[in-house]
Amino acid sequence: MIGLIIVAVVILILIFSSVKIVTTGNVLVVERLGQFHKVFEPGWHFMIPFIDFVRKRVSTKQQIIDIPPQNVITKDNVNISIDNVIFYKVVNARDAVYNIENYMEGIRYATITNMRNIVGEMTLDEVLSGRDRINSKLLSIVDEITDAYGIKLLSVEIKNILPPKEIQEAMEKQMKAERNKRATILEAEGAKQSEIAKAEGIKQSKILQAEAEKEANIRKAEGAREAQLLEAQGKAAAIEEVAKAQAEAINKVNKAIIESGTNETVIALKQIEALQEMAKNPANKLILPNETLSSLGSISAIAETLKGNK
Repeated sequence: MIGLIIVAVVILILIFSSVKIVTTGNVLVVERLGQFHKVFEPGWHFMIPFIDFVRKRVSTKQQIIDIPPQNVITKDNVNISIDNVIFYKVVNARDAVYNIENYMEGIRYATITNMRNIVGEMTLDEVLSGRDRINSKLLSIVDEITDAYGIKLLSVEIKNILPPKEIQEAMEKQMKAERNKRATILEAEGAKQSEIAKAEGIKQSKILQAEAEKEANIRKAEGAREAQLLEAQGKAAAIEEVAKAQAEAINKVNKAIIESGTNETVIALKQIEALQEMAKNPANKLILPNETLSSLGSISAIAETLKGNK
């Protein structure tokens, strides 16, 4: 009875030990009789006791390798210090286990070696201004190397580039001088813009003043012209009224003479006298019909005769 219990317990232990649960983000590399057998993905799996063994648990999550500062010599023989951060993930657990002893060390050494080669082909100025170029080139080269390890490089980032102390001091002085230069330029530009704005304001003020004076002169001239026109119209109207009054007076005299039967010679003389009176006033304008002008000669002769008779 005790033997059966022992056998049952052993069987249960073997059953439970043969069950493997793989969590998300991990895989198991399993060997059977010392040779690669299978990669267990996340989930439940069964193994044959004493025949199947887990060689290694491998994480398939994104991982980080922080590479400490490395001394690198540039093309122009400047010794600088560079440190990197590498982001990667395992995409083939079998290759990561069987193709290299330690894939993390393989990534680290491949990155350091190729970074020195890349920086050695660049001057200090090119290195300082070419971080993206270095990152891109380094990622391409190292990713190709680690592909055989079942590793996929996601990103390579340079954290710091530190030149020698004396170069850093010179760079700081140059940056300070550049900042002062920019500040001076900005100050001068501000003063320039202020003067331009001030001059523009004065210009606009003068333009507005000139336009106002021009408008005033135009209105003044128009007022004077209107006044002269009204004055001339008034004078013309006055002359016209005087002429009408004188014409009416002559007509009345003529009518009275005709009605009284006075001699035509006397009438002619009266007309001449009336014309003489009208001509004395320089403001009067005489308008005579052609018949009157043609008869002036005969009237003058008659007048002389009458004066002689007197």
